[in-house]
Amino acid sequence: MNIAPGIPTPDPLSHTPVLAAEVVEALAPAPGRLIVDGTLGGAGHTRLLLEAGARVIGIDQDPYALDRARSEHLPGLTALEGNYRDMQELLAPLGVTRVDGVLLDIGVSSFQLDDAERGFSYHTEAPLDMRMSQAGESAADVVNTSPEEELAAIIYEYGEERHSRRIARAIVQAREGAPIETTVRLAEIVKRAYPGFSKGIHPARRTFQALRIHVNDELGALRDGLQAAEALLAPGGRLAVISFHSLEDRIVKRFLRGSSTLTPLTKRPVEASEEEQARNPRARSAKLRAAEKRAPEVAA
Repeated sequence: MNIAPGIPTPDPLSHTPVLAAEVVEALAPAPGRLIVDGTLGGAGHTRLLLEAGARVIGIDQDPYALDRARSEHLPGLTALEGNYRDMQELLAPLGVTRVDGVLLDIGVSSFQLDDAERGFSYHTEAPLDMRMSQAGESAADVVNTSPEEELAAIIYEYGEERHSRRIARAIVQAREGAPIETTVRLAEIVKRAYPGFSKGIHPARRTFQALRIHVNDELGALRDGLQAAEALLAPGGRLAVISFHSLEDRIVKRFLRGSSTLTPLTKRPVEASEEEQARNPRARSAKLRAAEKRAPEVAA
């Protein structure tokens, strides 16, 4: 797949979608094609798909993202509340059993990162939440109730943090004095526990990533969502997945390699150009993999 260079100028009301031109090329939107954007977010990618003439079913578990998208009354967009892992069940009431494309832009959205009150950032004071759907167990629940061994496992597995045991121990000791309820307090606990930190990337980054992934079951949702997308795609349909860290990309790579019906269109993950990274720092870690659904083999 030859990836087209450049980035379309984003809508001023939207966040800047990463790998925008590359996603459009991968999904090949056109009039008459139906595409599922399983992670609607700020609808940046969806706008480009709609502009190309495709119809889009956008799915998001964040009520704020859905309200924002619906308020713009984008022609050709149907917005559904839910998790993309359940896309087959969500599309069934619409009578949709086959689609021409599926986009999954994994992880936390720009709006969620920028909204301090959501508790995803360790830079600003906010309740320690991190729930994308704003329902269920929060990050505060996890750090204040989980046993030390379980906390260490979460931080190590989902954050790939080599100091996970030291950090978990510090969290448990700190919560004995008072519950850990804010982002800044947790970030400071991790920072004090981190050996040899002086400057550079904040040592709480991996711990916050791990808690977010655990609270939202992001890797489980990704595995389920890939299987659902494979089942929904019509022959010739396209799947495009953007991941932002090695855990996600590894799952996507293994799934595509092991699929009996999907042909990868990208031998290696497509990454943002230097120009895009300069414009949008959040694109630096983005990796795009794409595949096409093969037609079923006809028995001789």
